[in-house]
Amino acid sequence: MVRKVQKKKSGIRMFAGLLLMVVITAFVYKAVITPENHQIFEKEYNDRTALVHPPRIQPDPSVSISSDKLNSPNVILIRLNDYTVLMQKNSEEKIYPASLTKMMTAIAAIENLPDLKEEIKLTNSTFQGLYGADASMAGFQPGEQVGAIDLLYGVMLPSGAECCVALADQIAGSERDFVKIMNRKAADLGMDNTHFENTTGLHNVNHYTTVKDLAVLLRYALQNETFREIFTSSCHFTQPTNKHSGGITLNSTMFEELKHQNIINGEILGGKTGYTNEAGLCLASLAKVGKQEYILITAGAKGNPKSEKYNVTDALAVYNSLGE
Repeated sequence: MVRKVQKKKSGIRMFAGLLLMVVITAFVYKAVITPENHQIFEKEYNDRTALVHPPRIQPDPSVSISSDKLNSPNVILIRLNDYTVLMQKNSEEKIYPASLTKMMTAIAAIENLPDLKEEIKLTNSTFQGLYGADASMAGFQPGEQVGAIDLLYGVMLPSGAECCVALADQIAGSERDFVKIMNRKAADLGMDNTHFENTTGLHNVNHYTTVKDLAVLLRYALQNETFREIFTSSCHFTQPTNKHSGGITLNSTMFEELKHQNIINGEILGGKTGYTNEAGLCLASLAKVGKQEYILITAGAKGNPKSEKYNVTDALAVYNSLGE
């Protein structure tokens, strides 16, 4: 009889202990996961998954042109608001990005610059090897002190290689170390088929990506107000410097190639061109057609900077086909 009572008391104590643990756990959960904290967690989760979540593929009958009729062998068209792929051709095939690389250079620099107004000095070493490689330049000179924001416009509009190297040196100490930042960012964004070797897009067999990965990059970068402002600018007037007392004018290569052409039911808002012999003619662009925004990445079109701009021709054809 005594043993039964002891067992009963022991069982009651165990039950009471378990109940106490449940109450404490519930209290701690309620204290930590408040509605505010839940919202923060949910936002962080959604933001993180938005970066790496693959786009939904949904061929759209409103896109009346076939990708096979385009000059570019690598194409992806995405509706920006819901990240739905409306057209693609060889979108996961390895390509050389040429100056489309500079989209990553720009967003990585923006995110790692403490002050966009700081002045950065371009040295002789900034220009080392660039002229010999026939890299495109913005027009700054050795010894020139330029505001970081003006260098960013120099990266994106005239595709200035000296601006890329100057920003890389300022932020990371060298272009090589800045490229490590670029590759980490690519990995964070889920750009699994991308590897960078430089900030400029000069040809290197180990410097490659896909148009699908570039679409992921552009979608992400456009969420940054500074990047979007630069990307959608047709020209920029820099502040006076010690070498250019009146500043210099930086013009967008894409808007120059459009030559005042635009799409019928909308507007091409911004873009970045690219070209090397190995990469062909490339273009990353943003357009608004009707009430929707779209991004289009094309690569590998035949031609060169002196020929017909088949990358721009393709963009006009695709955007004009929307909603027909």
